[in-house]
Amino acid sequence: MTAQHVVVGVDGSLIAVRALDRAADEAVRRGAALRVVCAVPDKDEAGPILAAAVSRTSARHPDLPVETLAREGGATKALLRESEGALLTVVGSRGLGGVTGLLLGSVSLHVAAHTRTPLLVVRGDHRCDDGREVLLGLAGDSDADTAAHAFQEAERLGAPLRVLHSWAHRHASPELPSLLPATSPGQREEARVDAAEEAVPRFSTAELEERYPAVAVEARTVRTSPAHALVEATRQAGLVVIGVHHHGGRLHPRLGPVAHTLLHRSHCPVLLVPTG
Repeated sequence: MTAQHVVVGVDGSLIAVRALDRAADEAVRRGAALRVVCAVPDKDEAGPILAAAVSRTSARHPDLPVETLAREGGATKALLRESEGALLTVVGSRGLGGVTGLLLGSVSLHVAAHTRTPLLVVRGDHRCDDGREVLLGLAGDSDADTAAHAFQEAERLGAPLRVLHSWAHRHASPELPSLLPATSPGQREEARVDAAEEAVPRFSTAELEERYPAVAVEARTVRTSPAHALVEATRQAGLVVIGVHHHGGRLHPRLGPVAHTLLHRSHCPVLLVPTG
């Protein structure tokens, strides 16, 4: 098997075709091979789906090495197994049901919750590579790997990068500030926290901006819930990149609220980068 490869799950659905096309494009950009995985109850059912995938990919990228794998059983298990060591795994956000229903939304959610390698979930109503910006959801300076992936994607796509840092600040009630002196300890502390949070995006990406000088970067902090801010920002984005902080331990991992919301409501594809 090829050491450097991009994995994609297919099931014959229209969203899986979008995932296949995106995975092939990503493999070409990375100089990697494409591994197409089809998980079905009976391996005989996989033949036509895989043949169609190879035919479509070869027509679009004649020089791209393509490997196909038919797996019996669940799609989640098959994709997680094949994703080990992959540069990237690509899935659709949902299938169409019936025989082709093996990449339903629940599968992408389960793969996202368990994956230890980058996962691209293809969803939304526009392409990743149509010149739109790459959006980075930044939780803090601990998201160094996530930020690096976002810069790499922006460079590969020739797109600008928007860094969005969102945080919820518990302000005092509206009536209270007028009763306090402007230099009260509480207000001084609030101003200090505000300044620190405003500095997070630029501080976290300063080294990466030097490493990727061709990437135009816009960074800002918003005071709203991260999930809401990112979903709204994906309306203009071609790709959103976020870190996946697994909850619940290794035996029963689950996605955090931001990742879960984006996988259901993002207007563009979502790149999930495991952070530990």
